Amino acid sequence: MPPPALPNSPAAERNKGPILAQLQRLLPAGGHLLEIAAGTGQHAAHMAAALPGWQWQPTDPAPQAVDWITQRIAAQPLPNLRPPLCLDVLSEPWPLPTGARFDAIFCANMLHIAPWACCTALMRGAAHWLQPGGLLVTYGPYFVQGEPPAQGNTDFDADLRRRDPAYGIRWLHDVQAEAVTAGLQFVERVPMPANNLVLVFRR
Repeated sequence: MPPPALPNSPAAERNKGPILAQLQRLLPAGGHLLEIAAGTGQHAAHMAAALPGWQWQPTDPAPQAVDWITQRIAAQPLPNLRPPLCLDVLSEPWPLPTGARFDAIFCANMLHIAPWACCTALMRGAAHWLQPGGLLVTYGPYFVQGEPPAQGNTDFDADLRRRDPAYGIRWLHDVQAEAVTAGLQFVERVPMPANNLVLVFRR
């Protein structure tokens, strides 16, 4: 267990199992994965432990989050979980080692609590840093044209927009359009608990 001083996201505790099941289904036995907006580091610690063939590189734009992830890793070190990097998707280029390439990129719960420009930047960055055939996997709530939204998502969207007008649950077709513009192919959407979706894109 992590030290009590570290923040703990109840949502991350609830969704880490279902997300892991999808990653195990989607990913091969091994490779290099970049996590965007790793937050508390709970996903990184859980996924890296369950996917020992994957070198897991967590990142977050907030120095405080990078410190949390560093402490979490120190409390439960894993040979395939790398020290976190401070990375803002709006940075151009992303501050990653020259020549680095990843077989997968994972991003959970970022698009709805970030300006829309971050969606564009995520897709462009994934198209650049993924190996050919590599996957971008996102997780979170989305609105879908022609499908009635869950009341919980409608309420959540209103709350987000009250907090910051630049935030809000994104429309699936808008996210897909940004991916296609960047050079990614939409592969599938997977229904998840609590009205969330896993989206899969391929370079």
